[in-house]
Amino acid sequence: MSDRHHRPRTGSHDLSVSTELARFMSEDWAPSPLPLDARVTARAVTPARRARLSARFPGERLVIPAGELRVRSNDCDHRFRPYSAYAWLTGLTGEDQPGHLLVMEPSGTHDHEAVLYVRPRSPRTGDSGRSGDAFYRDRRYGEFWVGRRPDLAEAERLTGIRCADLDDLGGSPPPGREPSTDPELAAALSELRLVKDSWEVEQLQLAVDHTTAGFEDVVRALPRALAHPRGERWIEGVFALRARAEGNGTGYETIAASGAHACVLHWTRNNGALDPSHLLLLDAGVETDTLYTADITRTLPLSGRFTPVQRRVYELVLAAQEAGIAALRPGARFRDFHRAAMRVIAEGLAEWGVLKDAEGDLHRRYTLCNSGHMLGLDVHDCAQARADTYLDGVLEEGQVLTVEPGLYLQPDDLTLPPELRGIGVRIEDDLVVTAAGAHLMSSALPRTPDAVEEWMGSLLDA
Repeated sequence: MSDRHHRPRTGSHDLSVSTELARFMSEDWAPSPLPLDARVTARAVTPARRARLSARFPGERLVIPAGELRVRSNDCDHRFRPYSAYAWLTGLTGEDQPGHLLVMEPSGTHDHEAVLYVRPRSPRTGDSGRSGDAFYRDRRYGEFWVGRRPDLAEAERLTGIRCADLDDLGGSPPPGREPSTDPELAAALSELRLVKDSWEVEQLQLAVDHTTAGFEDVVRALPRALAHPRGERWIEGVFALRARAEGNGTGYETIAASGAHACVLHWTRNNGALDPSHLLLLDAGVETDTLYTADITRTLPLSGRFTPVQRRVYELVLAAQEAGIAALRPGARFRDFHRAAMRVIAEGLAEWGVLKDAEGDLHRRYTLCNSGHMLGLDVHDCAQARADTYLDGVLEEGQVLTVEPGLYLQPDDLTLPPELRGIGVRIEDDLVVTAAGAHLMSSALPRTPDAVEEWMGSLLDA
């Protein structure tokens, strides 16, 4: 909400401000430059994105919010990340965006003018109508509390979009179509992002490369993690260091699941100890400063070597992934790669005697979920797209997706022989669909069991 309509957010234990202090705080400030993170690297590509959205909704006002801060506890907010469609349309990805709005105003019969409503930099005096003490007293938005924001002219130069003061809206957005209440607009904002441009593919490759480095960090840290009573959490922290140092952070909550925890699809508690006789399922991704995320999973033997049973499970999952990857090509149905992977899994389970035959869907007791999804600004990207354009659609050149079959052999599953119980294996890679099929973006991380063992050995011996 605007500073004009609300006093600065202060704490119950804040000191009062005397008249003399208020006057002193408003005097003798030199011009200050924008911080280094105030940049919009996507500026060259955002006009075309807005034009594509405009063409879908001629003559209608569209309101795309950045989102609002959410309280974590008392006066502490969660770290802010803008709504993905807002970031895609504006190029603005920073933590200074809460409350901002992109408004696409109808202009003529078919066109729109983009107007960005922002909370500009807090003034150092009260001349503008804003509270002149907000810059040092407002805990939520004040410059001395959370950092400098651009003024309106700076915001226009950064984005190439006409910018207006958020106060001009009087505390509420203008009437128009807004994705949280308009399924058609929400679907369009997802569908427009299904095919990535070359700039987006570069950002995703950067995320994959940083994630690869993070996986290497984890392997090097295994001796200390194995010695810690909550080794899973040690691994989570090691990867998080790489993610924050190289990008915006992790693209989703890291899954560091050892032993039977690997049979829980989204094990993010990460509070378990590590046992050298077990496997570690690590599902993690670095999110770039431009908010594109990788999503990679490797299942690693904590001893550095697979046992015969672990290798047998791993090789079946790898064969399923290879079949899924081979099914990727322009014009193939999106679900084809999942079906190809599951056919291999079902046949393998039948060969083991776990299933009577490979027909039907009984294999899902052990595979649980789909074998992949679109990837981009969201880890499960374009999720609001209509089924006929995504799940029931066909693949196109430029789409980026994961292929991630898994076997989750629960520790209490009496349909399994005892030696298989409690083993969870997932292998996940990121691929971009090309004219010739698909390019494996995460090829720097080994996938075959022999290569995994060799890779781990080289890092642990270094």
